[in-house]
Amino acid sequence: MAARVKPRTRTGPGGRRPRAAKAAPVPRTAQRAETRERVRLAALELFSTSGFDETTTQAIAERAGVAAGTVFLHGSDKADLLFLVMHDRLAAAVDDAFETLPDAPLLERLVHVFKRMFRMYEEHPKMGAAFVRLLPGSRGPNAQRVNAMTFGFLHRVGQLVTNAQVRGEVARDLSPILCAQNVFGLYFMTLLGWLSGQSTLEAALDPGLRASLALQIRGLRPG
Repeated sequence: MAARVKPRTRTGPGGRRPRAAKAAPVPRTAQRAETRERVRLAALELFSTSGFDETTTQAIAERAGVAAGTVFLHGSDKADLLFLVMHDRLAAAVDDAFETLPDAPLLERLVHVFKRMFRMYEEHPKMGAAFVRLLPGSRGPNAQRVNAMTFGFLHRVGQLVTNAQVRGEVARDLSPILCAQNVFGLYFMTLLGWLSGQSTLEAALDPGLRASLALQIRGLRPG
């Protein structure tokens, strides 16, 4: 009977067997981003189905599959979690609005931009109503991000005014950013009226917002 030959085992330096390679750890920044997205999606689902006031941070944590304390790493309180949700939705709507601008006079361009914003709020109007009610005066990190984005939005609207000045639609001696602030005020008041149930969405957009913007632009024309 032939003697059994033991299979050779590869060894490393010093005769030791090499250790199995460990899986590369997930970078902490990637883990945080993944957890943030889970919390954001859980908050979006609960705010849009159960309602903002009825949703608890504990319910968000359970839906996201994270510890209750982890939720507060991504929002200082429940309202700030709402701002986390709305920031990303607003950012997407703003980018889409400006990327699809029509080659048209200032009035039509403004109506196009603000109509896109209204359509974003239309998807979850009760959540939107809670957002506009709670944002003023809020100081959480996501509230600050929303406010910073709002200032960026005003500058983009101001650039539309600048373009209209070049075309001769708006007087050249006017401040584009001040014009943008006036226009934003008209949009925001119309948005509040619709979210509070004072009008239908279609009526708020036209003739509501369109008529207000047309009146404002008439006052901006060169003398």
